[in-house]
This record gives sequence, structure tokens and C-alpha cells, in this order.
Amino acid sequence: MMHCVFCSGDGGQKVYDDGRCRVVIADEPFAGFCRVIWNAHVREMTDLVPADREHLMRIVFRVEAALRALLEPHKINLASLGNLVPHLHWHVVPRFTDDSHFPNPVWGAAKRAAPERSVPLNLAALLAARVAEG
Repeated sequence: MMHCVFCSGDGGQKVYDDGRCRVVIADEPFAGFCRVIWNAHVREMTDLVPADREHLMRIVFRVEAALRALLEPHKINLASLGNLVPHLHWHVVPRFTDDSHFPNPVWGAAKRAAPERSVPLNLAALLAARVAEG
């Protein structure tokens, strides 16, 4: 297997880990950009047994709900691509109408400079608590 960044590191600031998957705040220029990463190296959702698929999606939905409550974005983008890092993970990206790329995907070209967006100083702790409580 080639070097996998999600096998060799957390993939961001880890805020939750239940042994099967983890939630990280990604080092990306978008406020609240999170990843939900399956801990074991698998490439696709269908590599998981149905119970594990359901568990992973439950955590993705908890992260989405937490970010909606904490940041009040205009929209949440959910994506599982894995073309560059073929290790199963989901992107959970809060989107704001004034972000640099809106309404285009965050991976595309910027349309404008984004204003500075404040997030709660304790976002990691708040996110962790909401994901853990379900």
C-alpha cells in the first residue's frame, strides 16, 4: 500500500474518535470544514459491512447537525470523493453565501476574497460534545 495520510496521521485537529471513525477539523480556508474519517484503511463505502456504513453515516449526520447549530451556515456540503486520498472519508463543509467559492465547490477556483469569519473559540469542544451526545 502507498503512503496514506489518514493512516499515518489524524488528518486534522481530532475532536472525536469512537474507535471506528474520527472527526477532525481540517486545516482548510473554510470555517468549520470537517472530515469524518473511517479509522481502518478502506477505499469505498461498500467495503464496510452494512452496520459500519450506518454507523459512519450517523456520525456524518451528527457533524452536519452540530455545524448547522454552531455556525448557522447557508448550506452544508457533504462529499466523499477520495480521488487524491483513497481512504474512506467524508467532507462536511459549512457554506456561506459570501465565502470565496460560493456557490461553486470549495475545490474549484475562488470567485472572490472571503471575509474573515469568526467561529467560537471552543468550536472543537462544542463539536466534540454534540457529536458524542448524538
